[in-house]
Amino acid sequence: MRPPPVILFLGACTKPPRLSMVTEYMEMGSLYYLIHLSGQKKKLSWRRKLKMLCDICRGLMCIHRMKIIHRDLKSANCLVNKHMTVKICDFGLSRVMTDTPIRDSSSAGTPEWMAPELIRSELFTEKCDIFSLGVIMWELCTLNRPWEGVPPERVVYAVANERSRLEIPEGPLCKLISDCWAEPHLRPSCEEILSRLLDCEYALC
Repeated sequence: MRPPPVILFLGACTKPPRLSMVTEYMEMGSLYYLIHLSGQKKKLSWRRKLKMLCDICRGLMCIHRMKIIHRDLKSANCLVNKHMTVKICDFGLSRVMTDTPIRDSSSAGTPEWMAPELIRSELFTEKCDIFSLGVIMWELCTLNRPWEGVPPERVVYAVANERSRLEIPEGPLCKLISDCWAEPHLRPSCEEILSRLLDCEYALC
């Protein structure tokens, strides 16, 4: 059984002032860096993009099965190793799931990737991570930064109050991205998303 695409924790230094944690080394840096800063984005084939999304989806599936909501899923929190495998990291804002939706008014997430219910400090479930996964899909499809040039405070208002969404490009993931940005109870599960991604991958064979 292969390990899930979640960053491997190796140890920690708990003696002040050098508080730190040690994880496995991910040679390629973050997915955000790879797409937007490395100059390598044109080398990302459609098949590679689908594999990366499958990695993230499997990692998120593992997290959700452990009853954890990430709350800050974004390309900067997805690290890439030399084999181009993507693993989810940074659980500083995560919350444990309960049997009912959660309300938490504390700061969570990054505006460009945040689900509207988190922005509005409403009740939320693990489906807030699905919204964020949709933004990462959009990033890999367009190779653009989400809401580039728009101030974060404007993004917050537009997404939360005007129901604004990024323009979805035509392509095989168009409907899936749209579904990820639906109302929380209508968003697909990780299992459904993975199945649909694999269908796209098989179509390339």
